[in-house]
Amino acid sequence: MDEILGGRRMRRNRQSDWSRRMVRETVLTVDDLIWPIFITEGTGVRQPVAAMPGVERLSIDEALKDAVKAEGLSIPVLALFPYTHDALRDAAGSEALNPNNLVCRTCREIKKLGLNIGLMTDVALDPYTSHGHDGLLEGEKILNDETVNQLCRQSLIQVEAGADIIGPSDMMDGRIAAIRATLDRHDLRDTQIMAYTAKYASAFYGPFRDAIGTNATLVGDKRAYQMDCGNTDEALREAELDIDEGADMIMVKPGLPYLDIVYRLKHTLKVPTYAYQVSGEYAMIEAASTNGWIDGDRAMLESLMAFKRAGADGILTYFAPRVAQLLARG
Repeated sequence: MDEILGGRRMRRNRQSDWSRRMVRETVLTVDDLIWPIFITEGTGVRQPVAAMPGVERLSIDEALKDAVKAEGLSIPVLALFPYTHDALRDAAGSEALNPNNLVCRTCREIKKLGLNIGLMTDVALDPYTSHGHDGLLEGEKILNDETVNQLCRQSLIQVEAGADIIGPSDMMDGRIAAIRATLDRHDLRDTQIMAYTAKYASAFYGPFRDAIGTNATLVGDKRAYQMDCGNTDEALREAELDIDEGADMIMVKPGLPYLDIVYRLKHTLKVPTYAYQVSGEYAMIEAASTNGWIDGDRAMLESLMAFKRAGADGILTYFAPRVAQLLARG
């Protein structure tokens, strides 16, 4: 047998835990994690999201507790997403421009704690519009340029409230350049932009839309501005545009179904590249684990390792606190 193998036995490096760790090519650390949380009005509120077991909508006081928890676990960044009550929604998404809206108040309160974590905020109108779309509507048409003007104002009030990273998730053309120019004019040049560069029109967003309350409000779908799932060259063109327009980091969303896109963008452009393990991905792992069909912790860690192996510099994941705790225990 040795003559056949020529002395090459791949299993030697796999036979013990210490050896596997020594030759491991890809490593997952807590520094790779961004923790998305959902915020809502009220006090002392921890409201479970039915489609996302273990995930809750948090009132600001409870979000502060999770921010402290995040720092304790060395999670670098919290990403904030609001649940906006119907009374505050309108066709123009006006609440997005309210300096005292839920996101802005949460940013200010977390910043008062002086924690060593970054805050990332979502720039899009869908949490605030009565029709559930990311932009302004005229009939059934999304108005690109008019929406971009509003996104610039939304970005400005979020940064002034304490956001460190702006995450434009709307997929309007030219919005990165416009937002960067707006921030520069207001001497906010240090604000980072993580562009939702390749955001696909996906079936995996359902639980998220439940969490922010847009499942019931969305009219039609978002295929006129989010990417088609069959396209890869288009993702590269989107990424090149976002980088040229001033994005510091780019993102692929969803994650696991689009690892080929993560790989292509990272290895072609060699810029900080992130992926969003979206609500549907989270819900599938949790549902299968709850039913005893898979080992939930192992599947969770394996899925995150896949992002890193594909080239992602980090992952937005609802598993972040669980993963951080497991990593801390070794």
